[in-house]
Amino acid sequence: MKRHLIIGASGGIGSAVAQALQGDVTRLSRSADGLDITNEDSIAQVLGVLDGTFDTVFVATGSLTAGGHEPEKTIKALTPEAMLAQFQVNAAGPALVLKHALPLIPRDRRCVFAALSARVGSIGDNQIGGWHSYRAAKSALNQLIHGAAIELARTHKQAICVALHPGTVATPFTAKYAGRHTTVPASTAAENLIGVMEGLKPAQSGGFFDYSGAEVPW
Repeated sequence: MKRHLIIGASGGIGSAVAQALQGDVTRLSRSADGLDITNEDSIAQVLGVLDGTFDTVFVATGSLTAGGHEPEKTIKALTPEAMLAQFQVNAAGPALVLKHALPLIPRDRRCVFAALSARVGSIGDNQIGGWHSYRAAKSALNQLIHGAAIELARTHKQAICVALHPGTVATPFTAKYAGRHTTVPASTAAENLIGVMEGLKPAQSGGFFDYSGAEVPW
């Protein structure tokens, strides 16, 4: 039986992915387990008590309004506090989860480590500006995932480490910001993301993919 680890399992996407996965699913969240991805000691403590290895490690954490800061509409609204809060939640947090999840990644079989990114983190796809802190944090996450994948390939030949864009999902996280974007239910997003993860090959490790499996430009 395959084993799956979901970080951020109390959120809309995380809970939907946990419910849709087949096999033994371990769910971790701040509300249920005290896992604070902005605190490395918390990450180390919660992940450190887990036994064995997992076929999937899925990081579904993230925030558009980290630290209570709204997404900026203009560079004039940029503050160091918002930038640091976004980086801590959306880049450093998932990267530190990967750091402490390394003992949970098998060396003898295929495994997927995936973290939720966002298309707005794509530099090449940015046509309208705005949301500077959030965009920059997700871009940083993409770089961290890419760099970690290079290292991971040296010791875990079948491991796949990727950033995933789920689309605009109808959750409390996006309700205020969806605008004219078409949204999909969390259950549909979960099915899409699981399909992408199941279809990925080790040669694609380090990539950035959307919910259809298409590669997103950096």
